[in-house]
This record gives sequence, C-alpha cells and structure tokens, in this order.
Amino acid sequence: MPRKIAILGGTGPEGSGLANRWARAGEHVLIGSRDAARAKETAQQLRAQISAAAQIEGMDNASAAAACDIAVLTVPFSGAAALLKQLKSLWKPGTIVIDTTVPLAATVGGAATRVLGVWQGSAAEQTKELLPDGVSLAAALHNLGAASLSGDAPVECDVLVCSDDEKAKQAASELVGKIPGARAVNGGKLENARIVESLTALLIGLNMRYRVHGAGIRFTGLPLK
Repeated sequence: MPRKIAILGGTGPEGSGLANRWARAGEHVLIGSRDAARAKETAQQLRAQISAAAQIEGMDNASAAAACDIAVLTVPFSGAAALLKQLKSLWKPGTIVIDTTVPLAATVGGAATRVLGVWQGSAAEQTKELLPDGVSLAAALHNLGAASLSGDAPVECDVLVCSDDEKAKQAASELVGKIPGARAVNGGKLENARIVESLTALLIGLNMRYRVHGAGIRFTGLPLK
C-alpha cells in the first residue's frame, strides 16, 4: 500500500508548498488543518494546478495524523505544543514525524529575524517530548522558503536533516530528494536542530536586506548524491 504523507498545518504557504512538491513527485498527500473545509479547498486548488489525478486529500489535523505513515509539522511554533498534545493518542506505532518548526519571535509578536529561547533547546526537542513511544522524529526543511516551493522550478537549497533515529533521518532525506534542486545533508543528532532552526531567522534577514524571497544555503566540499 502506498504511504501517506500528512502535512499538519498544510493550508499555510509552507505546508501547501511542500504538498505541491510531493504531489508532483507522485506521493499521496494528506493536507491537515484545524478547519477541514479549508484543507479540502486547498487540496482542490493544488489538484487544479498540478493534475486532476494528483493524490491530495484535505481533512482535519487529527484525521490526517491518524491515517498517515509520515507526518510533517508545519504549524507556527506558538501552536505546535497544543496540537501535539491533542494528537498524542492518535499516532500509529511506527509513524515518522518531520518537524519543520522554527521558534521565530514573530509568532508572539516579535521580529521575524530573531528566535525565541526554548526550554528544551529547540522546537524539535520540544516536539520530541510530546510524541509517544513508537513515533520517531527528524528535524528538517526549516530553510526552504514558501515562495521557492510554489510552482515547479528547482529549489536551490541544501536541507539539513537532524535526528537520533536513522530511519526517520532516511525518510526525511528521501522526501527532500523529491524536491528538484534540493539536497539533503546529514545534520547529525536532533540537538543540532538548535543551530539549524536559527538559520531560518538569518535567511529571513538576508531576504529583507537583499529584497529577495528565496535565499537559501549551500554547503561546499561535500560529496554529491
């Protein structure tokens, strides 16, 4: 049976951009939202852009989490903990969660170029505490801008993948590879998400200073895959 990828918070620019890319790559995508009707509308809009045959469904976050094999968390940091507590009893054993969350100060009314201090060390480590046993976690996709993910042009960006679980790291890296132009880079342990998440604030600042929308990162000297 083909795997199902749930994008929780998938009606936002980042979530819908990832849904667009993975549906174009032939993945079965479940768009989750607090509002099921809005999720279904987003799914319909994406099918109209990609193909009527694209496998995209819209539903509420709880239904998407319960049905998926891989879940991608794209909700704002300010709402992530509450959502994860709501979903804790719904995950299937063996589910992989990919956390894209960045604790930007903008989520609480501050500057988008700053990150908040998180007690656990990073948004990803907070997520780890809120997942049940049997659900593995990778932190990835923080630095792919929503503007770059819309459409089908190549995305010129490396994606650091951090995890303490090799299966989760491999799954996240594989999904990165389905986005043309993007390259997964092994970012090491989950605790390194503390560094990776802060890069998003740096890139936002670069976008503002250079008046662009798709600043990304590339690492040199690494073997190409």
